[in-house]
Amino acid sequence: MTLASCASTDTPSEGSGSSGSADYGDINIQLSYIKNTEFAGEFLAIENGYFDDAGFGEVTTTAGGSSAVSAEAQVATGEALIGISSPLITAPAVVQGAEIKIVGATYQKNPFDLVSTVAEPIDSPADLKGKTIAVSDFNSLVWQAFLAANDLTTDDVTTVPYTNGPDQLASGQVDGYNSYTTGFTGMVGTDDIPTQEFLLADEGLPMVAEVLLASQDTIDNHRDELEAALTAIARGWNDAIADPANATTLTVEKYGKDQDFDYDSQFAAISVQQTLMVTPDTDANGLLTITDELVDQTVAGLQLADIDITAEDLFDTSIIDDVYEANPDLIK
Repeated sequence: MTLASCASTDTPSEGSGSSGSADYGDINIQLSYIKNTEFAGEFLAIENGYFDDAGFGEVTTTAGGSSAVSAEAQVATGEALIGISSPLITAPAVVQGAEIKIVGATYQKNPFDLVSTVAEPIDSPADLKGKTIAVSDFNSLVWQAFLAANDLTTDDVTTVPYTNGPDQLASGQVDGYNSYTTGFTGMVGTDDIPTQEFLLADEGLPMVAEVLLASQDTIDNHRDELEAALTAIARGWNDAIADPANATTLTVEKYGKDQDFDYDSQFAAISVQQTLMVTPDTDANGLLTITDELVDQTVAGLQLADIDITAEDLFDTSIIDDVYEANPDLIK
């Protein structure tokens, strides 16, 4: 399998020379978004030498986003060993023939939320009837699944395009908007109107997110290499959870420096991320693992979005399970 270097617009992260017994060469990880604290565990795995220890040379993290090549395509073509994405993007790619699988999940709970004002709150799915909600095109499938999970239809809830959810809510154009809890600030508008949120995961749509992808070829023929990479990432995320301030500083001052991030907002985001990542199941089994129950719940959610797929076609959790069997000290 060829793990090609990134295009010239991608920035290789520091990490060269392998101190481990294996020699896997260079590695590319395709991120799902810009280089922010969503990927602090990967950054710390590089910074703290865990990829070196695992037998890798130079580590490149390729930023994702609307104009980037998808993680699914990068992994399927061998351009990246590991990709980070969402089941709502990965599952349709698999249905269309991509030979890839989800091998781990950073978030045990998906980050999608529903934001409304404290003055006119939407406290539960039942309160959505007759309301107008702003939803981005990117989130249309998750919104469809959420409505279906709560026996709501488009006749019950008016959905309008998301332009700037906080501004739309503050100006009264909408009653609420669908967003991500990692960006929730509790206020909207220039008058600092108080807002509240609920997570879709807590209201009928439990689903993993920020999933780690690998190609079937990698799983079948480069399993040791994949396990080594996942071990490094798990170690990096243990460090990020243990010291989110350091993880934020590293992201803001180095890996995401060109984004001119505000430290406080990035620290707030990684603090919320911990609530999505750390659960009784990960306490017992380790970060990035996925229980059979969560696999089934994720597949059920996808089916509510009219994505017909099976757990066997979408997931292979045996690799991350093997990582922890070989490294029980990773369970913190």
